[in-house]
Amino acid sequence: MPTKIEKDALTGTNTTGHEWDGLKELNTPLPKWWLYVMYATIAFSAVWVILYPAFPFQGATGVTGWIAREAVVQDVAAANERMAPMMNRLRAATPQQIAADPELRAFAMAGGRIAFANNCAACHGAGGQGAVGGFPSLADDDWIWGGSYDAIHQTIAHGIRNEEDDEARTSMMPRFVADGVLTPAQVNDVASYVVSLAGDADPGQAAEAERGKPLYAENCASCHGDTGEGNRDVGAPRLNDRIWLHGADRHAIARFIANPRMGVMPAWAGRLDPATINMLTVYVHALGGGEN
Repeated sequence: MPTKIEKDALTGTNTTGHEWDGLKELNTPLPKWWLYVMYATIAFSAVWVILYPAFPFQGATGVTGWIAREAVVQDVAAANERMAPMMNRLRAATPQQIAADPELRAFAMAGGRIAFANNCAACHGAGGQGAVGGFPSLADDDWIWGGSYDAIHQTIAHGIRNEEDDEARTSMMPRFVADGVLTPAQVNDVASYVVSLAGDADPGQAAEAERGKPLYAENCASCHGDTGEGNRDVGAPRLNDRIWLHGADRHAIARFIANPRMGVMPAWAGRLDPATINMLTVYVHALGGGEN
């Protein structure tokens, strides 16, 4: 229960009448400057509600008529108008022509970097480094479908193994164990041989690699090549280097042979402006030391 309000002897301030274990609460007033600031913010908010669309009902515009969403649309439209001449040139040119023109190339590299960050980096990484699990690195010179301007443009525009574009690149690897083509033991032998193709052979697995060699020739060489050189025409990755999509150790390779997971890339034609696709082509080509 509140006690009697009294004046504190030490500070000269009235108490509130509340007391806990002998401690009395002082009724100290707020600083005047703080109160004036609070009153000013209240007044400012009232003016702001009148000037700008702060009322919670449809069609509220405020006295000024300014709406943030419409301002953004206008800013984007103005930016598009400023860039229209350059974007028209980018649409009309091929990626090779863009790369050969210093002005167009500079614009394409700047625009491509932004487009890559917005649309591609989620899978391929901010720097195009890729990720284990089926996201190829775009920052090296190892290309699954080819690293020329035309090949990169085709891949970006139409994607890989998607159902939305008839021109999408398509390749499928058999599920060698799931489909009953090889036994798990044979898959381990093939994996040991594949590891040896990349120069990482384990002396303790030499016998397995030797058994896997004829199995590889019979089941894998038609796509990946006799020496694991790969085949870009069918999107079969190289196996005789140390660049791997799903892990480099023998167990990861064996898992993939047994039951592969085939990645899907969307078709960006129709989603992105042709000029943006051209800019992305030039940017990705520059990322990985692209080919002519």
